[in-house]
Amino acid sequence: MKKNGDTLKVHVTKEYFSYGAAPNEQRLESRLKLGPVTVAYETLGALNSNRDNAILICHALTGDSHVAGNYPEDSLEAPPGWWDFMVGSGKGIDTDRYFVICCNILGSCMGSTGPASINPATNKPYGLDFPMVTIGDMVNSQKQLLDYLGVRKLHSVVGGSVGGMQVLEWCVRFPSMVRSAIPIATTMRHSALAIAFNEVARQAIMADPNWNKGAYYDGSKPDTGLAVARMIGHVTYLSDEAMRRKFGRNLQNKNDFSFNFTGDFQVESYLHHQGSKFVKRFDANSVLYITKAADYFDLTDKKITEKSLHGLSGTNSKFLVISYSSDWLYPTYQAKELVQALKRTSQDVSFCEIEADCGHDAFLIQDKRLSALIGGFLHGLTGS
Repeated sequence: MKKNGDTLKVHVTKEYFSYGAAPNEQRLESRLKLGPVTVAYETLGALNSNRDNAILICHALTGDSHVAGNYPEDSLEAPPGWWDFMVGSGKGIDTDRYFVICCNILGSCMGSTGPASINPATNKPYGLDFPMVTIGDMVNSQKQLLDYLGVRKLHSVVGGSVGGMQVLEWCVRFPSMVRSAIPIATTMRHSALAIAFNEVARQAIMADPNWNKGAYYDGSKPDTGLAVARMIGHVTYLSDEAMRRKFGRNLQNKNDFSFNFTGDFQVESYLHHQGSKFVKRFDANSVLYITKAADYFDLTDKKITEKSLHGLSGTNSKFLVISYSSDWLYPTYQAKELVQALKRTSQDVSFCEIEADCGHDAFLIQDKRLSALIGGFLHGLTGS
């Protein structure tokens, strides 16, 4: 750690774990095999002698393993990890108490194996030869990492949005390993509206002539399609009130309309900026695969017995379900459906809807209420 003015800088290191070399490839839900697999991850804090004080944090759709702290090589102005206000010494997820793990999900492009990775069979990027993966496949990959790290039991598994789906999948697949779970701003399955937005984003990418059926890694990339996909997604992460407060109908040029298509309104400029930033850090094919995995996720499908919440009956896990009042992507009614399903299987579940006008992304915005809520829940577990 180093101190810059009044800011304590915590240094973290991105690490890599590989498994699944032939003939021990990971078997996917699609019945295909994938291997070898690399998982990028970061840790903070220390694992105790009982190996049961670990907290796994699951990131959202385009997130990564860099949950908190800074890299040693970062400049003094570099922003910390995406949940730095939540994770650290004395914070809601207290690294003085817990061994915190965050890993990049399977299918992503931020260090873990995904469509941009090299296919050992061709020595070229997978592209669309990468097999379809599910939220369950991502969780199985995370379990491989935890076994490698020697974690016997998770004090908690925490995540928002697509990360919340992973939290629920952990509870179904490995209930005896999960002491508590905190799914935030998430759902048991996508609504038609959520699937529709994801499909429009995918079509924006695939309509870009540079997409080339996913084989674009040696040439021009589908930046325009990916930027539009991000713009579409970003609208769903905000709320009407947040956009009204931030932009209203404010013009870029306060004097008059341009009477062309350059973008008169500040909200247009903002979305263009978000799209331009995104293409510099994320892979278009990963967006296709991860959004499809989120669309496939369904804990209410009684035909898929291993994904039924009835599999949680008799476990001792405790749940804290959190929603946001202005989240229209995963509205509070969906969180309440989850709470009701958990109660039907006799789970110990608490629920809180946080009043906020920031929309779906509210859990990524610093909020003392969220930190206190999560910190209190974690510290209140018997014996913690």
